Amino acid sequence: MRTDTDLAVARRIRVGVAAYSERIRAERAGFLTLTQTAVLGQLYRHGALTPGEIADRLRAKPQTLTRVFATLQERGLITRTPDPDDRRQALVTITDQGRGMLHVEMRPRDRFAAALITQELTAAERDLLAIAADLLERLATAGAPPVRAEP
Repeated sequence: MRTDTDLAVARRIRVGVAAYSERIRAERAGFLTLTQTAVLGQLYRHGALTPGEIADRLRAKPQTLTRVFATLQERGLITRTPDPDDRRQALVTITDQGRGMLHVEMRPRDRFAAALITQELTAAERDLLAIAADLLERLATAGAPPVRAEP
């Protein structure tokens, strides 16, 4: 049963995560756009997906991502292959080069976040934050549709 306390906690988490995300998002290498980073992140976390599945996960229209897919493919960061279950569809997969570029793009964010954590939190708070990270990851995947494994 949902209580007022649950709603208040949910609101605080939403606001805190959004503010933290905005702050962290500003720390980047700049080799990829935010949308390119988001697409590669989806492929890194979930394996091969159709363009429609990626668009759904990013709450975008597939047409909006057409140029992003083309640019990522031209740069060798993704590949597109026919879907064996539906030849009319393509499956998009991150390449090793794409994984490397995503790592380079995310490294400044990780370093910035680690510095903040070290500077601002006590050891006990860092331990608690590690637990909270596990819980947020669990919540992020709760109720998610099944995804294809990477070939």
